[in-house]
Amino acid sequence: MSATSMALLHRSLQKTRISPSQFLSSRTLISYARCKSLLPTPQSRDIANSTSLLPSRRSYAANSPFRSNLLRIIRNEIEYQSEYAPPHQPATEFKSFSVEDCPGEQCIVMKGKFGEEENIKMEATMFDGFMSVPRTGLDASGRDVRLHVSLLVDISKIDGSEEIEFLCSVWPNRIEIQKLYMLRRNKITGQPYMGRDFGSLKYDFQTAIKEFLRVRGIDSDLCFFLHEYMMNKDRIELIQWLRKLNSLIAK
Repeated sequence: MSATSMALLHRSLQKTRISPSQFLSSRTLISYARCKSLLPTPQSRDIANSTSLLPSRRSYAANSPFRSNLLRIIRNEIEYQSEYAPPHQPATEFKSFSVEDCPGEQCIVMKGKFGEEENIKMEATMFDGFMSVPRTGLDASGRDVRLHVSLLVDISKIDGSEEIEFLCSVWPNRIEIQKLYMLRRNKITGQPYMGRDFGSLKYDFQTAIKEFLRVRGIDSDLCFFLHEYMMNKDRIELIQWLRKLNSLIAK
């Protein structure tokens, strides 16, 4: 993504009206750096059953009691996470979109086309916020937590001359558009007009834009897919993180 797009998103995030309680940390918003592979590719990761990085019990004897105990705790946690709701190999496609995982990073990239004239690229974070909602049904006591995913959607013309960008919040059952930008790649100014917050625009206009995205596959099915994908990715990354921690401490 270009430096201008990054600057636009930075300005928009400063102006967005999402409440602080919906986000755990600003540092967890979408990463625009190229997703570089810090870990083995998904195809090479035996996620649930691999024990190649688990510490050998023999090595404990050469370590101090404190280190041995710490390594034992980490090993037990790896085993627990691998056996409790073990992760599966991440999907590589969703409907007409390809899905590119970024191992060791908080983002995934999805790419597709709409007709012969448009390219669609989406960048989604792992869970970066939440909101608390009242429970419904028979057990209406207490509250539930709904997790949040940040999504950036780029829709561009094949010739690269025009592009529309949407900054969205993805909840389990809906997509909320926060900002909408219109860019002309060959005529970018230093301070382009950023537009209003999407929620302040007329209802009919909002409805039309949502339909514009829906016909391009950015809909409730995508919400469900992203949340399922990120739950699985969260488990994958945790196990890999624990293994790297174990390897570092064991040296």
